[in-house]
Amino acid sequence: MARHYSVYDVFTDRKLAGNPLAVIFDGEGLSDEAMQAIARELNLSETVFVQTAANPTHAAKLRIFTPGRELPFAGHPTVGTAIALAERSYDGSNGGLDLVSVLEENVGPVRCAVRIRDGEASFAEFDLPRTSQQVQLPLDRQGLADALSVKVSDIGFENHVPAVWSAGVPFLLLPLHNLAAVETLEFDPQLWERTAPFSNGALASAYVYCRGGVHHAAKFHARMFGSGMGISEDPATGSAVAALSGAIHLFDGLPDGHHPVLIEQGVEMGRPSFIHLHIDVKDGEISRARIGGQAVRIATGMLDL
Repeated sequence: MARHYSVYDVFTDRKLAGNPLAVIFDGEGLSDEAMQAIARELNLSETVFVQTAANPTHAAKLRIFTPGRELPFAGHPTVGTAIALAERSYDGSNGGLDLVSVLEENVGPVRCAVRIRDGEASFAEFDLPRTSQQVQLPLDRQGLADALSVKVSDIGFENHVPAVWSAGVPFLLLPLHNLAAVETLEFDPQLWERTAPFSNGALASAYVYCRGGVHHAAKFHARMFGSGMGISEDPATGSAVAALSGAIHLFDGLPDGHHPVLIEQGVEMGRPSFIHLHIDVKDGEISRARIGGQAVRIATGMLDL
């Protein structure tokens, strides 16, 4: 069977940057094993299989696979697929399109808003389906430092300390003292696997970050290493930013109000990505958080499967 697909670069407004995503539009009738094999064959950070939604008012159901395993939720597949589906339906009239849709993911329904404008990279953002929660697990700072090839004294800044957080996918968030430490670290997957904790039956991936960034507007600079997902390093990780929202709220003591945060990632890989995080705080708690970014299509084709 011929299955249509597109490849999008996500969290960027230019081609060959950001995080590439494969969207398989004809995802029906494939077994879990077949979807995993296709994701492994394409070997991108994630491959999405679009299926018919259980709720007829929703746009689609998404199955999200890394080369190593299925994920219940992920940010760049949500943004990229929302844009891909909207662009497929856009007829080019009226200079653009604004729409709101719901995508069914294994974590639950995810509400997305998409903006298409002629001559511009399309933009999408989604409400986090779950609020980020800290997972209390013991951590070996020396072991973590060794896995990153940094000093123990490099770990942490201001009130930020290492901790496991999850908004659907767990990450071990590792704050480092400054940009130089993040840029020059050397990740050792074998040491990481010996040291990092498991959460929800999976090895927690490393999300390393510091305050500031290469781009003047970035409030945080980050790198993500997901050896347990089959990803050596990821250019942009929306689910990690979703987890980071809880850490930012706690460690920075965000007051009530709206807080926009721009996070850059993928710079060291030559694929700069920019992830927009918005946190709304009410009565001292996160009342709403959303993640957004742009995406551009770079390829279309057919899978003969």
